Amino acid sequence: MSSETERQIEALLFAAAGPLSREDLAKRLPASADVEAAIAALQKTYEGRGVELACVAGRWRFQTAEDLAFLMTEEREEPRRLSKAAQETLAIIAYHQPVTRAEIESVRGVQASKGTLDVLLELGLVRMRGRRRTPGRPVTYGTTDAFLEHYGLASLSDLPGVAEMKAAGLLSLDLPPDFNVPNPAGLGMPEEDPLGDDEAPEFHTDFLGEDDPAH
Repeated sequence: MSSETERQIEALLFAAAGPLSREDLAKRLPASADVEAAIAALQKTYEGRGVELACVAGRWRFQTAEDLAFLMTEEREEPRRLSKAAQETLAIIAYHQPVTRAEIESVRGVQASKGTLDVLLELGLVRMRGRRRTPGRPVTYGTTDAFLEHYGLASLSDLPGVAEMKAAGLLSLDLPPDFNVPNPAGLGMPEEDPLGDDEAPEFHTDFLGEDDPAH
């Protein structure tokens, strides 16, 4: 039975347009199917192969083995290149979420251009989380599952260490005292309220390759 479950999961993952969670798989399988055991068996089967079973953002997908990525270079579509300002902003949001625009500017030390956050929102790497329960009710930002999938991370706890990010110049050494590396289990902190359905981003689109004036 477990062998048949493995075959079924293998077929579902190969045919799926995107990663599938355990719940997604379970919905399509017999009630008696042991999804957990089948996934573990498939991981072992594909370990060291050209295609591997990987978990990204809590969902499963088959992907090319990391050491063979160079073979796909010519076949891959060139992704949109983020400006230096967008990369820095994305890193700050990833490590300090939920974070406001003013807090992003405080960490970077420069005023955020109007288009930088809009680019990240458009690409689906960042989302508006809610409004901070402070004067002015500023919008807070956080990363998305698409961010985890894009960078091949199972969860936020797999982000590179803060020291590495500081060494790369993506995080300021003078961080606000209340900023911490996020705990994936604590992203529902009661310091913000959800946005209304009719609330839109406060930024206007800009050219992707255009850096902040400071750069």
